Amino acid sequence: MDATGEAIEHLYREHAGQVLGPLIRQLRDFDAAEDAFHEALIVALERWPRDGRPDSPVAWLVAVARNRARDRLRREARRVPKEEAAERREVRPPTSDPADLVEEIDMVTIADDQLRLIFTCCHPALAPEAQVALTLRTSGGLTTTEIARAFLVPEATMAQRLVRAKRKIKVAGIPFATPEPAQRAERLDAVLHVIYLIFNEGYSATAGDQLIRRELCAEAIRLGRVLRTLVPDEPEVDGLIALMLLHDARRDARVDDHGDLVLLADQDRARWHHAQIAEGTALVEQALARRRIGPYQLEAAIAAVHATSPSAEATDWTEITALYGVLARIAPSPVVSLNRAAAVAMADGAGAGLALLDDLDRDGELSGSYLLHSARADLLRRLGRAAEAHAAYERALALVGTGPEERFLRRRLAEVAEGG
Repeated sequence: MDATGEAIEHLYREHAGQVLGPLIRQLRDFDAAEDAFHEALIVALERWPRDGRPDSPVAWLVAVARNRARDRLRREARRVPKEEAAERREVRPPTSDPADLVEEIDMVTIADDQLRLIFTCCHPALAPEAQVALTLRTSGGLTTTEIARAFLVPEATMAQRLVRAKRKIKVAGIPFATPEPAQRAERLDAVLHVIYLIFNEGYSATAGDQLIRRELCAEAIRLGRVLRTLVPDEPEVDGLIALMLLHDARRDARVDDHGDLVLLADQDRARWHHAQIAEGTALVEQALARRRIGPYQLEAAIAAVHATSPSAEATDWTEITALYGVLARIAPSPVVSLNRAAAVAMADGAGAGLALLDDLDRDGELSGSYLLHSARADLLRRLGRAAEAHAAYERALALVGTGPEERFLRRRLAEVAEGG
């Protein structure tokens, strides 16, 4: 790919949400908007090397795409009765020069349209996997191939998932709109959840040979920053961005040169990205100061304790346990209970943590998660109960999804078998 092609690809990734937002609002059709956007990219490939990059590439692309869409609609209008064309969409006469339309493009409106697009993609009527895929496609600028590869599904499966999501929006009449204030909190939760799902799939992949997919982590952080510019006064938005920054700051130390998992306690903290840690810590402190505490803020606060500890031994596990206690009260979940049990084991001893994990095991809510059995195995190993630890590691191995985690568990299993 030549330099111009690379620049166009970068522009697509960086501004897909900005360009597609106003197009979808005007055309009321995801596919028509994407087709127009692609046509605009082709025009840019032809004109930018000759004429130079415009001062406002986003406004230029929106203007050209809108112009091309109107050209297409005018051609369609000639082939159908006028009244049918009017029913489908109001069509303004096209202009031959995209520069004539650039002045009409209001960047504030584009920002509003981007927010509408994110909320539309995360509408509760769509299945969670469709919300994630559609958000990555329209707001993230990822191709269908890239999204399918990221979530380890066939490209045809992902393409069909996107088609169904777009059809659902059209058939169900889901409005391209930011929710009213009364509904915004509920819908904002869905948006935050989708962004965090994207980050988690990048941070700890559910399957495959790689533990970390950095492009997904980076995309989730970018989407969080976009959301923050559009919804600047929500502390949970700051909390989520902080949480992702603090976790992602450890990316270079989480696997070794062979791609194998390195536990937090064993990581080289000099390889952590400390500027990112400082930004995340400041964000969570700012969010907590607003005194509207939410789960993302609490999780970010826990991550900040880990990230700012000079060593594993200096970690304040008592504070972490207390924060998990608050989190368990306001947003209880089996995963929170699992993490709290691990923190209790560090603060009060392996026996105390194991008792909590045994309760979780009996509840059965995490029976299908390798994390529970791996955590139990580790505490049993620390308590010298080798046979039980061996059985727990075997259960974890049967459920693990990625190569690095499987290799880690097999090493632990071998150590237990050898009496290590």
